Amino acid sequence: MIKLYDSGVYLLHGSEIVENAEEAGARTGQKVSSEDAAKNTMAYRILEAHNTSGNMEKLQIKFDKLTSHDITFVGIIQTARASGLEKFPIPYVLTNCHNSLCAVGGTINEDDHMFGLTCAKKYGGVYVPPHQAVIHQYAREMLSGGGKMILGSDSHTRYGALGTMAMGEGGPELVKQLLNKTYDIKMPQVVGIYLDGEPVKGVGPQDVALAIIGATFANGYVNNKVMEFVGPGVEKLSADFRIGIDVMTTETTCLSSIWKTDEKIREFYEIHGREEDYQELNPGEVAYYDGMVYVNLSEIKPMIAMPFHPSNTYTIDEVNANLKDILHDVEKKALVSLDGAVDYSLQDKIVNGKLYVDQGIIAGCAGGGFENICAAADIIRGHYIGADEFTFSVYPASTPIYMELVKNGAVADLMEAGTIVKTAFCGPCFGAGDTPANNAFSIRHSTRNFPNREGSKLQSGQIASVALMDARSIAATAANKGFLTPATDMDVEYKGRKYHFDQKIYANRVFDSKGVADPSVEIKFGPNIKDWPEMPALPENLLLKVVSEIHDPVTTTDELIPSGETSSYRSNPLGLAEFALSRKDPAYVGRAKEIQKAEKAIEAGKCPLEVLEELKPVMKTVQTKFPEAGEGNLGIGSTIFAVKPGDGSAREQAASCQKVLGGWANIANEYATKRYRSNLINWGMLPFITEEDHESLSFRNGDYIFVPDIKKAVAEKVSEITAYVVKGEELKEVTFKLGDMTDAEREIITKGCLINYYRG
Repeated sequence: MIKLYDSGVYLLHGSEIVENAEEAGARTGQKVSSEDAAKNTMAYRILEAHNTSGNMEKLQIKFDKLTSHDITFVGIIQTARASGLEKFPIPYVLTNCHNSLCAVGGTINEDDHMFGLTCAKKYGGVYVPPHQAVIHQYAREMLSGGGKMILGSDSHTRYGALGTMAMGEGGPELVKQLLNKTYDIKMPQVVGIYLDGEPVKGVGPQDVALAIIGATFANGYVNNKVMEFVGPGVEKLSADFRIGIDVMTTETTCLSSIWKTDEKIREFYEIHGREEDYQELNPGEVAYYDGMVYVNLSEIKPMIAMPFHPSNTYTIDEVNANLKDILHDVEKKALVSLDGAVDYSLQDKIVNGKLYVDQGIIAGCAGGGFENICAAADIIRGHYIGADEFTFSVYPASTPIYMELVKNGAVADLMEAGTIVKTAFCGPCFGAGDTPANNAFSIRHSTRNFPNREGSKLQSGQIASVALMDARSIAATAANKGFLTPATDMDVEYKGRKYHFDQKIYANRVFDSKGVADPSVEIKFGPNIKDWPEMPALPENLLLKVVSEIHDPVTTTDELIPSGETSSYRSNPLGLAEFALSRKDPAYVGRAKEIQKAEKAIEAGKCPLEVLEELKPVMKTVQTKFPEAGEGNLGIGSTIFAVKPGDGSAREQAASCQKVLGGWANIANEYATKRYRSNLINWGMLPFITEEDHESLSFRNGDYIFVPDIKKAVAEKVSEITAYVVKGEELKEVTFKLGDMTDAEREIITKGCLINYYRG
């Protein structure tokens, strides 16, 4: 079904895989080298066209367009305003698809929307009102373009199927673009995703995506690399099908994606009235890839990603055949993911030997596409979901899609069966919509199934489970009244309805400045919209207290700063920080605030030892070796340890919340994603790496770590940092690494954060 090549390969004529240069040369009659052939990937060409450095090893990228939603754009614009923003230099689209349930948080959410509308007017942007479209569907319909690059402040910013290289990053990277700066990275490796064959009836894009994620996540095969989709199987897939696979590439931890394009993609642009934005893309005659994933689409079966990660994949047939064993395996994994905070069992979901699920949802940028919902309607037509616990909700990804589903009768088919059809909203993907009952099991065609991402709260004793599936098998399960069923078991006549895009829906409702700024517009600030607090520059020496220690194999950004109920506070840095690590380590905030008292004393010109008694013996020990450490050259703050933090969302708040609570660093064995590490740096936090085994660390929660001459080390590009763990009256030496950093990143850390860097 899926094969991973052990080394780099050559692709000849876009269709033939060859494993060495000699054979590639013999077949093409030319001299072949990996260096030259690597320049023939689609990714290389697009990156080259957007690189401003003149050096393809060290890229400085300027994007064509930007996009954000309403739990990220307030912080981004506030940061940019504090850094000197006068107008948006490139198209910037502000969508409202995360905090669109304005009943949550009083007036807070709609205040954010009014902030966005007035900023779009003042700085020359585009404002998409709530319920019109989820961020990525609007970008597909209205922003994408062949050979273009888009940067978004949401991790699922992926438009590769339409010929657009897109990346999801934390807000500070968008701030840089708004200030006419660049996105600086080393040239990423490019991995080919070779699609062969054709999906069987009943298999959908989520099935293919989950199969790829299951094969590539754990081993890091495509981590921080570009996935380039090629091969004869691509042309067998519709535009919607490709989009559905592409959006899920984020869950492999890749950097970006790009697909070869053809007449089906041209037709997509024609349907949306933008034929001029189509560009045919293909790799060159001989292209070199740093790895290759071979996917036989014909062998893909309906898949399910069991709790609590998209990579925990099985075929649905496997689950049904080995139900007790697989559920028991999930329960064992839950002991790690949930830290034993709640009693967790799935055995009661077995009813008459079958898996009974409580909820089915098709939603968001992954599931809410036209073809997915049409297929679901075809499957459920003539069936009924029943009057028991099982519920079924469908969220079309945009109002134009919803309108067409109404016109062609798909909505009627769904509703007659007992389905609730709702407006465009990302809530089910991050825990703000259709939260299940305690201990319920939900199947979703959405992007993620991390712990608590469906909206439950461990700290309140609540837990529900989410498994990811394709819309087709979710509809088949709904037709079977909640008993897990693959769509391939259903005898269905798929109508294959044609999509018609009504451009008047956006033309009549979306505010588009056409890039013209109006400085006279006054920005509307609600009472929850707060400026970023002042942040100090990096001192000469640091004293860090470890205030949280996380030993999970991977820590998601959801666990660093929860989604869902916290979303209404995303415009309030200090208010949001109160929720930091609340699902993983509820004592973290209190510990961080306690040590922050010392830094605040320093800023106020007072002695930190007088406000925090525990510092006296610590500093006495430090000064036995470093007598000069103290007044005028010392910063005091917190740090956390996690084995591999930062998987998942691009949300910058996973880092900024730590920073506003006095955090100066993270310590990790590795960072799950580039974007989380970038967020740390942009908020002035040191991304330390330790090579110590996490089970035998030389430091523990509550320990102090003294880092001498850290400012000098960062400025002088020292790769290894010598620090000292304070153990009673002794200093135990420990080594941290900082990894590769650009000169700008080092200066950002030195100045304390990106805002300070741009203020000068």
